[in-house]
Amino acid sequence: MPGSFVSRRKFIQTTASAAAGISLLSIGSSSVPHRHVVSIVRIRDGNTERAVEEAIDLLGGIKSVTRGKDSILLKPNLVAPSRDCTTKVEVIKPLARLMIKAGKTVSIGEGSAAAPSFNMIGNEVCRTKKREILDGMQKAVFENLGYTELAKALGIELVNLHSGDIVAVPLKNGLAAKSVKLHKKLTEVDLVCSVPMMKTHTLATVTLAMKNLIGLYPGTEYYAARAWLHDKAAEKGSAGVSFEILDMNQAVPTGLSVIDASTAMEGNGPSNGTLVDIGLIIAATSPLAADMAGCELMGFHHSEIPSINLAHELGMTPSDTVDIEIRGLKIEDCRRSFIRPNVVKWTDISKIWGVREI
Repeated sequence: MPGSFVSRRKFIQTTASAAAGISLLSIGSSSVPHRHVVSIVRIRDGNTERAVEEAIDLLGGIKSVTRGKDSILLKPNLVAPSRDCTTKVEVIKPLARLMIKAGKTVSIGEGSAAAPSFNMIGNEVCRTKKREILDGMQKAVFENLGYTELAKALGIELVNLHSGDIVAVPLKNGLAAKSVKLHKKLTEVDLVCSVPMMKTHTLATVTLAMKNLIGLYPGTEYYAARAWLHDKAAEKGSAGVSFEILDMNQAVPTGLSVIDASTAMEGNGPSNGTLVDIGLIIAATSPLAADMAGCELMGFHHSEIPSINLAHELGMTPSDTVDIEIRGLKIEDCRRSFIRPNVVKWTDISKIWGVREI
């Protein structure tokens, strides 16, 4: 009943701090300073909306996690026009509605990697900078995955991050480059909220909140499928596309992350793996904390993930699992050993994937 659900949410919000205090390794206490909070919630009876709301409530509520942030861009992972490998609209919808109810200006943005009839010719993925191809591709991806309909229903803007007004943002600790070019919209919002699908990845090992921001690189500058971007980063020594990941995470104002683990992908993701029913929503106010918790849930140790190791080298926090407080479900109660991807270097596939330019 609606009334009982409201009471449950209020109960969660007012008792979250007292009821929590479990770290990733079940050590430490709530007295540890500067702890990053991650919430893990089970999707029950197919009610994804309720799970998203509970996950946010366990962080302190939408007003708390977006305090001081008036404009928010939600970044799903829409790598291709298939529900099998993308963030479900059922996760984005309640998140957007919560933010709108809290008085925020909300938009949804993405720069997808590939789509048939655009930069995919048969099974071949091609690179392209042509705006007419990229614009048509992004429009088709939004429509096929239900995001166009959602945006109309909620009265929010859909942003094609591949093209438009592109600006350069300097990086203090640039790895692949000293600056990145991105859609001007990303410099105007107060917060980019990463909403990835939980997946393994043949280049990055896993793709979660931080890796999801690869979709912010505009194709009109870096080519669709980001093959050119990966070429340049590999020349600088990027391991597991980590330079590209960390450069973009430095460039945009990230914070709240919500991982769609309703259905996840194991094996040779991000698009050719096997789907597994996980039935979870994971939320955090730090993308690094979200990734550290997410990879532990997938049966990986965070030290196995190149982007996490590099983030720690750059001084990002949390630096260790004892600095993370888990609220909701315990990691050990919902951990699954994912089938691992056949991890390869970009230079191993750069001569056969994303080579031809159209």
